[in-house]
Amino acid sequence: MQKNKHTREDALQFHMHPSPGKWEIQATVPMTTQRDLSLAYSPGVAIPCEEIAADPATAYDYTNKGNLVAVISNGTAVLGLGNLGALGSKPVMEGKSVLFKRFADVNSIDLELDTEDPEEFIKAVQLMGPTFGGINLEDIKAPECFIIEQTLKEQMDIPVFHDDQHGTAVICAAGLLNALHLSGKKIEEVKIVLNGAGAAGIACLELLKAMGAQHDNCIMCDTKGVIYQGRTEGMNQWKSAHAANTKARSLDDAMKGCDVFLGVSAKGAVTQEMVSNMAKNPVIFAMANPDPEITPEDAHAVREDAIVATGRSDYPNQVNNVLGFPYLFRGALDIHARAINDEMKIACAEALAALAREDVPDEVAMAYGKKLTFGRDYIIPTPFDPRLIHRIPTAVAQAGMKTGVARRPIIDMDAYELSLKSRMDPTQSILRSLNARARANQSTVVFAEGDDPRVLRAAVLYQRSGMGKALVVGRDDDVKEKLTAEGLADAFEELEVVNAAMTPHLETYKAFLYERLQRKGFDAQDVHRLAARDRHVFASLMLAHGHADGMITGATRKSAHILELINHVFDAQPHDGAVGVTAVLNKGRIVLIADTLVHEWPDENDLADIAERGAFVARELGLEPRVAFLSFSTFGYPVSERAEKMHVASTVLDGRKVDFEYEGEMTVDVALNTQAQESYPFQRLTGPANVLVVPARHSASISVKLMQEMGGATVIGPILSGIGKPVQICSTVSTVNDILNMAVIAACKVD
Repeated sequence: MQKNKHTREDALQFHMHPSPGKWEIQATVPMTTQRDLSLAYSPGVAIPCEEIAADPATAYDYTNKGNLVAVISNGTAVLGLGNLGALGSKPVMEGKSVLFKRFADVNSIDLELDTEDPEEFIKAVQLMGPTFGGINLEDIKAPECFIIEQTLKEQMDIPVFHDDQHGTAVICAAGLLNALHLSGKKIEEVKIVLNGAGAAGIACLELLKAMGAQHDNCIMCDTKGVIYQGRTEGMNQWKSAHAANTKARSLDDAMKGCDVFLGVSAKGAVTQEMVSNMAKNPVIFAMANPDPEITPEDAHAVREDAIVATGRSDYPNQVNNVLGFPYLFRGALDIHARAINDEMKIACAEALAALAREDVPDEVAMAYGKKLTFGRDYIIPTPFDPRLIHRIPTAVAQAGMKTGVARRPIIDMDAYELSLKSRMDPTQSILRSLNARARANQSTVVFAEGDDPRVLRAAVLYQRSGMGKALVVGRDDDVKEKLTAEGLADAFEELEVVNAAMTPHLETYKAFLYERLQRKGFDAQDVHRLAARDRHVFASLMLAHGHADGMITGATRKSAHILELINHVFDAQPHDGAVGVTAVLNKGRIVLIADTLVHEWPDENDLADIAERGAFVARELGLEPRVAFLSFSTFGYPVSERAEKMHVASTVLDGRKVDFEYEGEMTVDVALNTQAQESYPFQRLTGPANVLVVPARHSASISVKLMQEMGGATVIGPILSGIGKPVQICSTVSTVNDILNMAVIAACKVD
């Protein structure tokens, strides 16, 4: 599988567009009328101020404190870059803030403090305490990070959590629990060697000891060797707390006969000889980034019985902090916790470990392109797992309540779990799943319109994101000129430019096309012009002959014209079973609208076909289809001849005995609103519809474009389905990201 490639230009463009930075603030209350403004500010705001002054606990009711975390750093230990200073750390802290929102719906603000004085840092954070429900410390160098965190935990009555320490420790502990389970060993008995006596390493050992690991069975090493009792060189109080009673003096000595190696140190710190000297069924967590202490390939070359984890996403068993910190804070915030204690961290680790031992949902398997099963290559859940949001916070919250740090205990845990399931944006997991599938497929996608800068940027992103290979139809000099103008001159050498003048297959293409068109009024010269001069036809011919796996077009020409050209190569007429399905993503919801491309005025049988094809696309996107036949009439009222076919289409599906939910005819509010559905207790949908079958193409087009322009919806499509090959047609107003999304759909072979 190709690895992602991101250039400096890619990273800078990402952080600059559509606006500088990675997050913005939006109001959650109406702010339009004078009444709104007077309630939001003076004089109405005085009332909750008085309530909070009288009872500080009500701040969680009347302000955003209960779902607000500060990500705070002074930039003294930024990723692997060292001391970049407060301002230099801001992109990382913004990134951490959006991860909080993305994975656990926690609002977060990044704060960069321009001081290296621990006392100044502590005082600043302490003074800001009333604003937040929790504090996430980030990228602060050791040993100051220990002093800062411990002091703030003692002085503040909200959770203070240094993720560089405890986030790594929690995920490491979760993976180790399962690795020991597979090895038939107990944490109380195993010998553990840790290399890297920094913040993360010390936190790992502290948590494992809290979970039962024995002090003298845990040997910590730093650049000077083993930290043993009596050592004086390079020591501090935090290392001294983990000094072991051992004769080992080097990492090599310590590794002999050990059961577990934990690495948070540097590339190449562990040799194959060290691995060979470990006990039976060794566990190796080589977590140095970007390169591990020893690669899984090198470890397995000498020990087939080893269980190996790293910090990298391109190897199995990634120790990824995003599995921990969002859900720890979610659970802590929801009980208005005073702290995140060891019991809550252990609960998080145990819940993660238990989740990995369960059957993996199909949508996760779909995202990875393979079935994941608990075993040596799957001991830690993946960030794709949709169960994380409702399983981990509940475990954390319960542990917090049991240990007395909850200000407001949760009474109904079932209702709490249900609320967690409903608060996450399902569209994000769908898009992420599709991207993972595309990377697994490694499809070659041909971009037909290489004369458009948007298409070129999307092709570059597709390839650099590790999705597969991008082919661009165009002329070398023109492509090079346009890429240079876009600041992507270096990308020209990465892309493969194709056209009819360069291909050895032109005569094959022309023979194929002539066979299809000779009885449709096209002579040999017409066929030559189509194959050799029309980029849409040429790209279609490449796809038809297996010289590409998918095709993207439509950014420069209207879809009706593109479809006409594609029909020269593929059977994409209404009677051929072709259907256009457009995905509309807005405010955490996704609906598919069909037919948006092929059928001008479908009859009831066409509508039933469209419903089946829409349900197929829904499942390809990871949705369980619920189809609604839309009309201005709901179940016969008002009576209208034009609504009749929508009613009959539902009865057509009755006869086909399909395996998905469907209902109609109905208005769009009944289709999408469960409260409106309650007025019709006989209707068969078990929830809001996610596939909307509309009466005609013009109504579909109006609906999609209205949502896009007025509602700010993200539109993917139309996805052309039913022709047997992934041909995806963009809109002429598509952004680079829209085109990339269509390429991902093509790469996933949604056809």
